[in-house]
Amino acid sequence: MTKAIRCFKNGGPEVMEYVDVEVGEPGPGEARVRHHAIGLNYIDVYFRTGLYPQPLPAGIGMEGAGVVEAIGAGVTEVKVGDRVAYACRPPGAYAEVRVMPAAGLVKLPDAIDFDTAAAMMLQGMTVQYLFRRTFPLKGGETILFHAAAGGVGLIACQWAKALGVTMIGTVGSDEKAALAKAHGCTHTINYNKEDFVARVKEITGGKGVPVVYDSIGVDTWTKSLDCLSPMGMMVSYGSASGPVPPFSLQELASRGSLFVTRPTLFSYTATRSDLEATANELFDMVASGKVKIEINQRYALKDAQQAHIDLESRKTTGSTILIP
Repeated sequence: MTKAIRCFKNGGPEVMEYVDVEVGEPGPGEARVRHHAIGLNYIDVYFRTGLYPQPLPAGIGMEGAGVVEAIGAGVTEVKVGDRVAYACRPPGAYAEVRVMPAAGLVKLPDAIDFDTAAAMMLQGMTVQYLFRRTFPLKGGETILFHAAAGGVGLIACQWAKALGVTMIGTVGSDEKAALAKAHGCTHTINYNKEDFVARVKEITGGKGVPVVYDSIGVDTWTKSLDCLSPMGMMVSYGSASGPVPPFSLQELASRGSLFVTRPTLFSYTATRSDLEATANELFDMVASGKVKIEINQRYALKDAQQAHIDLESRKTTGSTILIP
């Protein structure tokens, strides 16, 4: 028997139970991984609440790092003893040990430790696809990035600086503004004190920005559109404040023929070649020192409820990990 978090119903943090589970042998195409560290991400909240439905009872968590203990038939991606990390479906990372699809695992370079890997795979690969593929940044652009002091945000601050991009980041406090600036964010806007649309227009001389990266959702949707220059792109990649409601396409036309996309990491890493390319660029950025992963919170796996409470109340900054 081993320990894991299971959700037997949808709801608040209290629905996550720390229970004994049986972990069997991996089947064809599967690997058994013993976790050394587990990542905490806002997508975990979506699965817990049922915003992203899954059959119950269910595991939770999309990201982890550890060692391969066993592999099933036909597995070629990893071997027993490999140091690995992942950010993939199905949920189930909140566990001491799990069996999962081997195709989602990538081998860790020696320069990346388990804690760092668990803290960065989902968030770091998200920044990679947002900046390099969804709206490819070449350098010289001015962009708007919401939640600049969060886990994805702090990685984005550093990556933008490395690319020569001017990043305008929104935050919820002066402390978070200082944190984002310390990581390379050029301009910060405390949305509790300032109208971010007015500030973006001021910073850009009235032009607006070519792209907005928005993980907040309903609370920032309309104002984000108002920050875009004509033919700009709205990249809505999360729903921390709730999903974006249905809207008229005329809203895009009236603001200057805007583009909107709702990407997910799992689409951008669906093939083995894309997964490896995305992960390897992230590993290179971290190993080079251009991006440093800030692990600002650590919780024991059994304290996952408290970790979710702190995440949803926006008390956390940078990355958070659970330790089995």
